[in-house]
Amino acid sequence: MDISRIDDALEHAVTESRNIKSMNIDSLSEAEILRLINDEDKTVPFAVEKALDSIALAVQDIVAAFRDGGRLVYIGAGTSGRLGVLDASECPPTFGVPYGMVIGIIAGGDDALRKSIEGAEDNPEEGRKALEAIHFSSNDVLIGITASGSAPYVLGALQYAREIGAKTGAISCNRESKTFLLADHKILVEVGPEVITGSTRMKAGTAQKLVLNMLTTASMIRFGKVYGNLMVDLTPVNRKLVERSKRLIRQATGCSRDEAEQAFLASGKKPKVAILMILLEIGADHAQSLLARGSGRISDAMRLFNAEKAEKAAQGG
Repeated sequence: MDISRIDDALEHAVTESRNIKSMNIDSLSEAEILRLINDEDKTVPFAVEKALDSIALAVQDIVAAFRDGGRLVYIGAGTSGRLGVLDASECPPTFGVPYGMVIGIIAGGDDALRKSIEGAEDNPEEGRKALEAIHFSSNDVLIGITASGSAPYVLGALQYAREIGAKTGAISCNRESKTFLLADHKILVEVGPEVITGSTRMKAGTAQKLVLNMLTTASMIRFGKVYGNLMVDLTPVNRKLVERSKRLIRQATGCSRDEAEQAFLASGKKPKVAILMILLEIGADHAQSLLARGSGRISDAMRLFNAEKAEKAAQGG
């Protein structure tokens, strides 16, 4: 595919067409404007629902990459790029993963997070260079994010990722998205025309945010960062997260406040370790060992412990 000669796809893109429901929005009252926006926003989750199968397949590749030491990389421009950076930045404190395991790249660099540098998306070569700068490899997964599906910056990155054999995915709101020609996983969220023509920070941005939430959350769950529905690998970097850590230890084990406090400190302030210590009545080192052998999953660590216990009982008998 020659992405250096991208035609004017925006001319016929659904995301650029006029919404007949909001043709007279400038003559409405404040309450009527808000109701119209809210009614349109209600359609977004249903558009995302239609893409769940594609999202699930992307999650499978992301989890496989994580298990092999690979990374998840988002790349986008404007609103799409900002959303990718946001989702990536929230993974370390939420799931206790190292910075760099999930990366968000935006056309124009960090300056584009706070101010519009829209021209930065026009060069496909810059997308390639952005991946080269982080040593993107075939072990990684690249997700391109673009509402229209025609941002050259994103297309250049996706093409490079495919050239080196990496898995790719694309999130777009147009069925004819050019990104889908370069993606293993085509995540189409057809939210239709925006309330304000072409303002894809609205429904399209909301849809992209929902999909990004799903990609990382589902991947982290499958990767063992959640026990039940508790984010047991969170990093307690401030007072709020310290208290949340102690609370989730109590929620996971049913122990008292004092027991949670003692286990939290004895575990080196690692909630997942503390939970195992209490549930299995073992020390921190033993809990750490079980988690390491159980690929970081509490349920697998508990199965290992029970298997060891059963084996010792059999030998003793």
